[in-house]
Amino acid sequence: MTAVHPLPGPALLFCPGDRPDRYGKAAAAADAVILDLEDAVAPLDKPAARQALVAAAPDPARTLVRINQVGGEHWRADLDAVARTAIRLVVVAKASSAQDLSAVLDAVPDARVLALCETARGVLAAPELAAHPAVAGLMWGAEDLVASLGGTSSRRPDGGYRDVARAARSQVLLAAGAYGKIAVDAVHLDIADLDGLAAEAEDAAASGFSATACIHPTQVAAIRAAYRPSAERVEWARAVLAAAEGAPGVFRFRGQMIDEPVLAQARGLLG
Repeated sequence: MTAVHPLPGPALLFCPGDRPDRYGKAAAAADAVILDLEDAVAPLDKPAARQALVAAAPDPARTLVRINQVGGEHWRADLDAVARTAIRLVVVAKASSAQDLSAVLDAVPDARVLALCETARGVLAAPELAAHPAVAGLMWGAEDLVASLGGTSSRRPDGGYRDVARAARSQVLLAAGAYGKIAVDAVHLDIADLDGLAAEAEDAAASGFSATACIHPTQVAAIRAAYRPSAERVEWARAVLAAAEGAPGVFRFRGQMIDEPVLAQARGLLG
């Protein structure tokens, strides 16, 4: 099932909701911006962040808003602010059930949701969340997930994800794909580690993620490059699809066996 992509590109940059002076810079740097009303904003500053969001009126085609956890203190006010803008892509922090998403629709009936699976409950509920008709996609988060398990770090000393984080990443991707929704990979917190980010983004693109979130403008280029197929891969995709027109069923192309799954990959690469 092919995911319908609701985003203009693969690099999603988080921006603190209480820093309207950064809204424009973030939009200029990335493909889309996630204005964060949750973790990036201190509790006392959340009312000001909502006011800034409404006053700024960001481009709805390139802006998402991350609201606070449904059922907590701030989510209703967050959605009231979203409803006063043209933005309709809402990132639901710590989503854990279809009821969470239905509550969002009660406040903003035409909202599209990016459900953020960042707790143990959220990851286990990924298929339920992906099946919800308002969901455009799933995203996962490593640090909150490990914290919800009582752990202390999502990564090993060498920088790679621990097994539980890798399992969660895979489950979210599989759930999104099963229901034709996009999947967004987690942020890479080590801003200076562009090589590590590039490797993770390349793996994400090859595995089927549609986008990767980031926390700093310097990370955008690495993400875009990772999702952009090389000229050689584009040439191969065009050539193998052309060859398939005269070769029904399984056939051989440049030493490789070609069947429908390989052709689907070629079509996805060109898309």
